[in-house]
Amino acid sequence: MNPDEVAVEIKDFETIPAEISLSPEEALEGKGGKEERLGPWLATAICGNDITSSCLYVSGIAIVYAGVLAPLALLLSAGVLYLYKKIYTEVVEALPLDGGVYNALLNSTRKFDASIAACLTMLSYLATAVISAKTAVEYLRDIFPFLPPMEMTALVLATFAGLTILGISDSARVALGIFLLHLATLVSFILWALYSSSLIEMWRINWQQQVLQNGSWAKSLFLGFSAAMLGVSGFESSANYVEQQKSGVFRLTLRNMWVAVTIFNPVIALLALGLLPVSEIATHQEDLISILGLKVGGQPLHILIVMDAFLVLSGAVLTSYVGFGGLMHRMTLDQCFPQFLLKKTRRNSYPFIILSFMTLCISILYLTHGQLLSLAGVYTISFLGVMTFFAIGNILLRVNRRELKRTYRTSWITVILGALATSAGIIGNLLIDIRFLGYFAIYFVPAAIGGIIMYFRIPLLKAILTLIDQLLGNMSRWRQGVHEKIENITNVRIVVFVGWGTLPRMLKAFNYINRNEDCEHILIVRLFTTDNPEDDLRLHRNIGIMRELFPHMTIEYMARKALFNPETVHALSKELEVPNNMMFMGSLTHSQDFSLQDLGGVRVIW
Repeated sequence: MNPDEVAVEIKDFETIPAEISLSPEEALEGKGGKEERLGPWLATAICGNDITSSCLYVSGIAIVYAGVLAPLALLLSAGVLYLYKKIYTEVVEALPLDGGVYNALLNSTRKFDASIAACLTMLSYLATAVISAKTAVEYLRDIFPFLPPMEMTALVLATFAGLTILGISDSARVALGIFLLHLATLVSFILWALYSSSLIEMWRINWQQQVLQNGSWAKSLFLGFSAAMLGVSGFESSANYVEQQKSGVFRLTLRNMWVAVTIFNPVIALLALGLLPVSEIATHQEDLISILGLKVGGQPLHILIVMDAFLVLSGAVLTSYVGFGGLMHRMTLDQCFPQFLLKKTRRNSYPFIILSFMTLCISILYLTHGQLLSLAGVYTISFLGVMTFFAIGNILLRVNRRELKRTYRTSWITVILGALATSAGIIGNLLIDIRFLGYFAIYFVPAAIGGIIMYFRIPLLKAILTLIDQLLGNMSRWRQGVHEKIENITNVRIVVFVGWGTLPRMLKAFNYINRNEDCEHILIVRLFTTDNPEDDLRLHRNIGIMRELFPHMTIEYMARKALFNPETVHALSKELEVPNNMMFMGSLTHSQDFSLQDLGGVRVIW
């Protein structure tokens, strides 16, 4: 093919400022500045409140199913968390962008698969927020029984929505205060119980009672382990706001969460078995620590634990807002949701996303009339499903993105064992209560249908257009409205960075875009430092082939003399008015000293 047949634009890059470092939105708005990022304590507090709030109930639940084996079951769940600490570190440090499992799958497989996993994450956050808020209020009613439970739960949800709108830094400081109080309360309870009680005798009685029951120890341990996996919920949250964390903080949040549940959950189970018979523990599984506090410390310790429970469970609501917001923000940037959701405040928060989540939570609360057994099923399957998908995302990155730059690598055995363990946790929870599957389906199916509609919106809109033509004719105002909607979605330009521009790589890129994106306007960008006419000729020929293979796409080409680095990418984003996340590239390699986060979310598609 003659190079003249392909439109080419070649100009120097020197007219663009060399030092520009903007987020995707800031690049479009022409704004600078950088929001404050979270250090290890503040970042840990947000996700830590969620995962350590499980200390209030998970030991009692594990004891119900595992009896005296509950401490071992809780240690096994902490062992699974140790595996996932490595799995998450590898994936998120390679792809340090908000979105968690959605981001991992988006950069390793189809956008559709990533969207389905995102539905699981959203359901997990929805269930976590409502259950945590309702349980927090029920704890508070131990002291103030006159409080209306439904209205107070809605107030908790609304309060933390307002706090999240104020900005992540302010909400993180509140979370840190709650987190430190919670740790202090747990330590106080443990020391008080050790000082004031003789634990060996009751533990011996519980052990003898389990031996006399002559049940299956393996089954008890498996069911106890499955129930104990409730104690690791919240571990996935840190990956959904990694962009708000300082460099190197993410792996510290994972370590801190793992240490907390490894210490507190088994120790609390041991103390419970030394203070109360298993039969009595079963009747107080949901508020076990407050009952134990009343036994060993009287009313003062009981009140402290109740107030701590109210605060830390409320802190888990905050975790849900932050995690959901990070995921929704990422998906909206990727054209999965309406773009008005990206409108933000001066404090860099996204009020429409936050208020949408609050509305969903309050509506679910009243639709279920506060009877949250159904949401408990959603909660259990969703977060275990999210973790399993994360392990699958790790495998897909290893297979499909072998060249991707990584700061950490874990073993294949770790990844496979992690996926099997969380899958076993799902199966065990279904054995505990098969109704969980039905409740999960009630919420997941509509969410998945919504995701499918968004994914196939262009074919659906075109089908509607055809139907309007047949029924009303092509001059109908309805037709014009649908046509404009299609144009608004597809008339977004995608930038594809190419290096050598080899045919196999270009074909991979275009196949990915054709299958996963609604945009039909592609700009091929070649950045070079030394011009080589042979490279340019080959690229022209390959672009011509792409035009023949994808005739429905408008394909343009632009060459620039510049290095491929964050400054260049952000400058191009501003000049072309294309968000960074709508720019596609091959995997970063170790020869490049920057990360995907530095590039503002440029997508890896081959």
